[in-house]
Amino acid sequence: MLNIGDYALHQRTGQVGQVCGYGHQLMDGVYITTLKVRVSKHKGTRRQSRFVEDAYSTWMLTEEA
Repeated sequence: MLNIGDYALHQRTGQVGQVCGYGHQLMDGVYITTLKVRVSKHKGTRRQSRFVEDAYSTWMLTEEA
């Protein structure tokens, strides 16, 4: 199980970030647990980050980015 503060890898996109929360989504009449992850993107010397939310099953535990 992924906990808040863990680092997660998105299995489809390869993005890595830190878990910052949980949520839920209604898909085909069923509630699916989601993870909210702060994904870091380095561009030159500037550091940008954004939040990505997707189904819990698409994320896996990984080492720090």
